[in-house]
Amino acid sequence: MAIPALQHFLDIQSLTDEQFWGLLRLARELKDERIRLGQNAPILAGKSLAMVFQKPSLRTRVSFEMGMQHLGGHAFYISPQEVGLGTRESVPDVARVLSGYADGIMARVFDHEHILQLAEWGSVPVINGLSDFSHPCQALADLFTIWEELGQLAGLTLVYVGDGSNNVATSLVMAAAKVGLTMRVVAPPGYQPDPAVLAHSGTDVTVTDDLDGVVGADILYTDVWTSMGQESEREERLRIFPPYQVNGALVDRTRNPDVKVMHCLPAHRGEEITDDVADGPHSLLFPQAHNRLHAQKAILAHLLGGIPLK
Repeated sequence: MAIPALQHFLDIQSLTDEQFWGLLRLARELKDERIRLGQNAPILAGKSLAMVFQKPSLRTRVSFEMGMQHLGGHAFYISPQEVGLGTRESVPDVARVLSGYADGIMARVFDHEHILQLAEWGSVPVINGLSDFSHPCQALADLFTIWEELGQLAGLTLVYVGDGSNNVATSLVMAAAKVGLTMRVVAPPGYQPDPAVLAHSGTDVTVTDDLDGVVGADILYTDVWTSMGQESEREERLRIFPPYQVNGALVDRTRNPDVKVMHCLPAHRGEEITDDVADGPHSLLFPQAHNRLHAQKAILAHLLGGIPLK
């Protein structure tokens, strides 16, 4: 039975398990093709992607731009000052204008409602490059990396340490449920996942402030303690989060000599993660970052190129 096609890529929870796995398989197919032949087939020739940014970016911008190029298409960057999304111009107006110029829209925004409005008012596929609620592109690349490195997803245990209420943690909780990955969140009180997110995840997620929650982890995952837009909270967060630093002692505490460490980057080295771990033998930080390209290509190939999910 064919996997239903996606209209947009807005968040993980809106995908079926089969659609999520279909994107993982397509990412692997496109990566293998690039390695084997040195190039991808130009399946997006003549296609264009409008990239709307409210927040700065390295991996999101470059992976989408190069992904479009590898697949024969073209991406163009639109800075915050050029649009003023929701201020200078309304989101519905931006959606309708860009739909007449481009074959797809990727947006990296503060307010998740802006992503939803772009999809509602536009007539082309919309991709969530990041919002305050979720970071689905990151989660797709992360699980692709785990699958590639460890050869499986079901039955593994991913432990997220740090700010469990942020967009990356939310997307990982949702993604884990799609593939049978056991998920734990080790976070201080007040910074744990929204109960509504847990309720909609479709699986049991262990949430604790006890650092022994890392015991038995196959993957140890962290992110910055203070995300963009939270600068006013930085001093308070720096007071609360130091016990949750991913350092050599915490890696040892997993009692797994083969545990892998992940971070979505950018990292505040010396805060949520130490150099010896980020650059050490357990680290998957850079394969993880590089796989953003292949995960993005899968999304683009499906949404803009009509490549079916299998």
